[in-house]
Amino acid sequence: MAKLAIRIVPDPILKNVADPVERVDEEVRRLMDDMLETMYAAPGIGLAAPQVGISRRVIVLDCAGEEEAAQPLRMANPEVLWTAGEREVREEGCLSLPDLYADVSRPRAVRLRYLDEAGEAQELEAEGLLATVVQHEIDHLNGVLFTDHLSALKRNMMLRKHLKQRQRKPAKSQQSATA
Repeated sequence: MAKLAIRIVPDPILKNVADPVERVDEEVRRLMDDMLETMYAAPGIGLAAPQVGISRRVIVLDCAGEEEAAQPLRMANPEVLWTAGEREVREEGCLSLPDLYADVSRPRAVRLRYLDEAGEAQELEAEGLLATVVQHEIDHLNGVLFTDHLSALKRNMMLRKHLKQRQRKPAKSQQSATA
């Protein structure tokens, strides 16, 4: 396994729609494993392939608490089949927008279909934090950031803050974050 470089806004790959996975093969499984290693090291609870510079419809996540055993999920071509009418607001952050957080309203529950690491079709019904993380990561596959769910005023304020933070960091750390 290898730790991958996480792409940081305004990297253009983060705004592109990712390509579907034709089949889950050894290359895709290796990508999933590398993404999990990268996510855990960051640390984070979800990661999409575009965030590591790969335009494929692959996400990984693990919503286990600190005192719980790891519960990694690997998904190729995740697709939302159903969302609850009821919405829930949760604070979200993103590894591609370090140190920025905002309240985002999303459906409280979702049902999705995806291919697991063995290439088998699976369905999952998720609610609460898991539903939020799944929706956040699927958004990345569609070129959508959590800030796109905010008002224009709040989004612009956050992005300006992010750009100021990046300008203050040494050039070396910026290069490795976007490599």
